[in-house]
Amino acid sequence: MSNRLFLTFTFLCCTGSLLAQRIVSDAKIVYKMELPPEQLQMDAMLEGSTFTQYMRGPLSRIDMNFNIVHYTYLINSKTESMTTLIDQHGNKYLIRAGKDQYNKDLKQYESIQFQDQTETKQVAGYECRKAIGTMPDGKTFDVYYAIDLVPENKQYNRRFVNLKGIPLEFEILTKTGAKTKVVAVKVELYPIPASYFDVPKTGYKEVSQKEIQNMQ
Repeated sequence: MSNRLFLTFTFLCCTGSLLAQRIVSDAKIVYKMELPPEQLQMDAMLEGSTFTQYMRGPLSRIDMNFNIVHYTYLINSKTESMTTLIDQHGNKYLIRAGKDQYNKDLKQYESIQFQDQTETKQVAGYECRKAIGTMPDGKTFDVYYAIDLVPENKQYNRRFVNLKGIPLEFEILTKTGAKTKVVAVKVELYPIPASYFDVPKTGYKEVSQKEIQNMQ
Protein backbone atom coordinates (compact mmCIF):
# COMPACT_ATOMS: atom_id res chain seq x y z
CA MET A 1 0.00 0.00 0.00
CA SER A 2 1.45 3.36 -0.99
CA ASN A 3 2.06 5.97 1.73
CA ARG A 4 -0.58 8.26 0.21
CA LEU A 5 -3.21 5.51 0.16
CA PHE A 6 -2.31 4.44 3.69
CA LEU A 7 -2.64 7.99 5.03
CA THR A 8 -5.99 8.43 3.27
CA PHE A 9 -7.30 5.16 4.74
CA THR A 10 -6.10 6.14 8.23
CA PHE A 11 -7.73 9.57 7.97
CA LEU A 12 -11.08 8.07 6.94
CA CYS A 13 -11.00 5.57 9.80
CA CYS A 14 -10.22 8.25 12.35
CA THR A 15 -12.79 10.77 11.13
CA GLY A 16 -15.66 8.40 10.30
CA SER A 17 -17.08 8.53 13.82
CA LEU A 18 -16.62 12.29 14.00
CA LEU A 19 -18.55 12.81 10.77
CA ALA A 20 -21.45 10.79 12.18
CA GLN A 21 -21.70 13.03 15.22
CA ARG A 22 -23.99 16.04 15.15
CA ILE A 23 -23.10 19.21 17.06
CA VAL A 24 -26.37 20.36 18.61
CA SER A 25 -26.92 24.05 19.31
CA ASP A 26 -30.75 24.10 19.40
CA ALA A 27 -32.97 21.37 20.79
CA LYS A 28 -36.04 20.49 22.81
CA ILE A 29 -35.97 17.20 24.69
CA VAL A 30 -39.00 15.96 26.62
CA TYR A 31 -38.40 13.40 29.36
CA LYS A 32 -40.71 11.43 31.61
CA MET A 33 -39.75 11.14 35.26
CA GLU A 34 -40.02 7.83 37.10
CA LEU A 35 -40.01 8.79 40.76
CA PRO A 36 -39.05 6.38 43.58
CA PRO A 37 -42.06 4.30 44.78
CA GLU A 38 -41.77 5.65 48.33
CA GLN A 39 -42.07 9.21 47.03
CA LEU A 40 -45.16 8.36 44.97
CA GLN A 41 -46.73 6.70 48.00
CA MET A 42 -46.33 9.93 49.94
CA ASP A 43 -47.88 12.03 47.18
CA ALA A 44 -49.67 10.33 44.27
CA MET A 45 -50.03 13.71 42.52
CA LEU A 46 -46.33 13.51 41.60
CA GLU A 47 -47.05 10.69 39.15
CA GLY A 48 -46.68 11.83 35.55
CA SER A 49 -44.02 14.43 36.36
CA THR A 50 -42.00 15.67 33.39
CA PHE A 51 -38.59 17.19 32.66
CA THR A 52 -38.12 19.32 29.54
CA GLN A 53 -34.75 20.60 28.30
CA TYR A 54 -34.40 23.50 25.85
CA MET A 55 -31.13 24.63 24.24
CA ARG A 56 -30.21 27.63 22.10
CA GLY A 57 -26.49 28.46 21.78
CA PRO A 58 -25.24 29.63 25.21
CA LEU A 59 -28.80 29.65 26.58
CA SER A 60 -30.62 26.75 28.16
CA ARG A 61 -33.85 26.16 30.02
CA ILE A 62 -34.99 23.27 32.17
CA ASP A 63 -38.65 22.82 33.12
CA MET A 64 -39.40 20.35 35.90
CA ASN A 65 -43.13 19.87 36.32
CA PHE A 66 -44.11 17.91 39.42
CA ASN A 67 -47.80 18.82 38.98
CA ILE A 68 -48.02 20.36 42.46
CA VAL A 69 -44.97 22.57 41.88
CA HIS A 70 -43.21 23.73 38.71
CA TYR A 71 -39.51 24.67 38.60
CA THR A 72 -37.88 26.51 35.68
CA TYR A 73 -34.12 27.05 35.44
CA LEU A 74 -32.88 29.68 32.96
CA ILE A 75 -29.14 29.28 32.42
CA ASN A 76 -26.89 31.64 30.48
CA SER A 77 -23.36 30.26 30.12
CA LYS A 78 -22.17 33.44 28.38
CA THR A 79 -23.04 35.75 31.29
CA GLU A 80 -22.48 32.92 33.81
CA SER A 81 -25.83 33.40 35.48
CA MET A 82 -28.89 31.35 36.38
CA THR A 83 -32.44 32.30 37.30
CA THR A 84 -34.79 29.90 39.08
CA LEU A 85 -38.57 30.29 38.78
CA ILE A 86 -40.89 28.49 41.19
CA ASP A 87 -44.65 28.24 40.74
CA GLN A 88 -46.45 26.51 43.59
CA HIS A 89 -50.24 26.74 43.52
CA GLY A 90 -50.00 30.19 41.97
CA ASN A 91 -47.38 31.46 44.42
CA LYS A 92 -44.55 32.52 42.12
CA TYR A 93 -40.96 33.18 43.19
CA LEU A 94 -37.80 34.20 41.32
CA ILE A 95 -34.24 33.53 42.53
CA ARG A 96 -31.16 34.94 40.81
CA ALA A 97 -27.69 33.41 40.94
CA GLY A 98 -24.77 35.57 39.77
CA LYS A 99 -21.29 34.67 38.55
CA ASP A 100 -19.92 33.67 41.96
CA GLN A 101 -22.69 31.17 42.66
CA TYR A 102 -22.72 30.00 39.04
CA ASN A 103 -19.01 29.19 39.07
CA LYS A 104 -19.21 27.62 42.53
CA ASP A 105 -21.90 25.24 41.27
CA LEU A 106 -20.00 24.62 38.02
CA LYS A 107 -16.87 23.66 39.93
CA GLN A 108 -18.91 21.12 41.88
CA TYR A 109 -20.38 19.61 38.69
CA GLU A 110 -16.96 19.54 37.00
CA SER A 111 -15.81 17.13 39.70
CA ILE A 112 -18.32 14.49 38.51
CA GLN A 113 -16.50 11.83 36.50
CA PHE A 114 -18.12 9.59 33.87
CA GLN A 115 -16.85 6.14 32.96
CA ASP A 116 -18.09 4.61 29.69
CA GLN A 117 -19.50 1.08 29.78
CA THR A 118 -19.89 -1.44 26.95
CA GLU A 119 -23.69 -1.54 27.22
CA THR A 120 -25.76 0.35 24.63
CA LYS A 121 -29.49 0.69 23.93
CA GLN A 122 -31.99 2.74 21.95
CA VAL A 123 -33.63 5.68 23.70
CA ALA A 124 -36.08 7.96 21.84
CA GLY A 125 -34.75 6.63 18.52
CA TYR A 126 -31.05 7.23 19.27
CA GLU A 127 -28.26 4.76 19.98
CA CYS A 128 -27.07 5.47 23.51
CA ARG A 129 -24.05 4.29 25.47
CA LYS A 130 -24.16 3.64 29.18
CA ALA A 131 -21.86 5.63 31.47
CA ILE A 132 -21.56 5.61 35.24
CA GLY A 133 -21.26 9.01 36.90
CA THR A 134 -19.33 9.24 40.15
CA MET A 135 -19.97 12.16 42.52
CA PRO A 136 -17.23 13.67 44.73
CA ASP A 137 -18.73 11.83 47.72
CA GLY A 138 -18.47 8.49 45.91
CA LYS A 139 -22.17 8.09 45.10
CA THR A 140 -22.90 6.86 41.58
CA PHE A 141 -25.68 7.17 39.02
CA ASP A 142 -26.33 5.68 35.59
CA VAL A 143 -26.54 7.64 32.34
CA TYR A 144 -27.29 6.65 28.75
CA TYR A 145 -26.07 9.33 26.34
CA ALA A 146 -26.66 9.69 22.61
CA ILE A 147 -23.39 8.79 20.89
CA ASP A 148 -24.19 10.92 17.83
CA LEU A 149 -25.51 14.05 19.61
CA VAL A 150 -22.88 16.37 21.07
CA PRO A 151 -23.97 19.65 22.70
CA GLU A 152 -22.37 22.81 21.37
CA ASN A 153 -22.78 24.36 24.81
CA LYS A 154 -21.27 21.95 27.34
CA GLN A 155 -22.84 23.92 30.18
CA TYR A 156 -26.44 23.61 28.94
CA ASN A 157 -26.96 21.25 31.89
CA ARG A 158 -23.94 21.61 34.11
CA ARG A 159 -24.52 18.22 35.73
CA PHE A 160 -23.27 16.67 32.45
CA VAL A 161 -20.43 19.06 31.61
CA ASN A 162 -17.98 16.11 31.44
CA LEU A 163 -20.24 13.76 29.47
CA LYS A 164 -19.36 12.97 25.83
CA GLY A 165 -22.90 13.34 24.47
CA ILE A 166 -26.44 14.41 25.31
CA PRO A 167 -28.01 12.20 28.01
CA LEU A 168 -31.34 10.67 27.01
CA GLU A 169 -31.74 8.58 30.16
CA PHE A 170 -30.25 9.32 33.55
CA GLU A 171 -30.74 9.09 37.28
CA ILE A 172 -31.11 11.97 39.73
CA LEU A 173 -30.00 11.29 43.29
CA THR A 174 -32.42 12.54 45.94
CA LYS A 175 -31.48 13.76 49.40
CA THR A 176 -32.74 10.48 50.87
CA GLY A 177 -30.42 8.45 48.63
CA ALA A 178 -33.23 7.24 46.34
CA LYS A 179 -32.94 7.65 42.58
CA THR A 180 -35.36 9.25 40.12
CA LYS A 181 -35.06 7.92 36.58
CA VAL A 182 -35.44 10.46 33.76
CA VAL A 183 -36.09 9.01 30.28
CA ALA A 184 -36.40 10.93 27.00
CA VAL A 185 -39.60 10.35 25.05
CA LYS A 186 -39.12 12.98 22.34
CA VAL A 187 -36.07 14.71 20.83
CA GLU A 188 -36.67 17.70 18.55
CA LEU A 189 -33.76 19.43 16.84
CA TYR A 190 -35.06 22.76 15.57
CA PRO A 191 -34.42 26.47 16.30
CA ILE A 192 -35.82 27.38 19.72
CA PRO A 193 -37.29 30.93 20.01
CA ALA A 194 -35.14 33.29 22.07
CA SER A 195 -38.21 34.28 24.08
CA TYR A 196 -38.17 30.87 25.79
CA PHE A 197 -35.11 32.02 27.74
CA ASP A 198 -36.35 35.47 28.79
CA VAL A 199 -36.42 36.17 32.51
CA PRO A 200 -39.92 37.44 33.39
CA LYS A 201 -40.07 41.06 34.53
CA THR A 202 -43.41 40.79 36.31
CA GLY A 203 -45.57 38.17 37.99
CA TYR A 204 -42.88 36.77 40.30
CA LYS A 205 -41.71 37.81 43.75
CA GLU A 206 -37.92 38.00 43.84
CA VAL A 207 -36.44 36.24 46.86
CA SER A 208 -33.11 34.81 47.98
CA GLN A 209 -32.24 31.14 48.24
CA LYS A 210 -32.21 31.48 52.02
CA GLU A 211 -35.72 32.97 52.05
CA ILE A 212 -37.04 30.03 50.00
CA GLN A 213 -35.41 27.56 52.39
CA ASN A 214 -37.06 29.28 55.35
CA MET A 215 -40.46 28.90 53.67
CA GLN A 216 -40.12 25.14 53.45
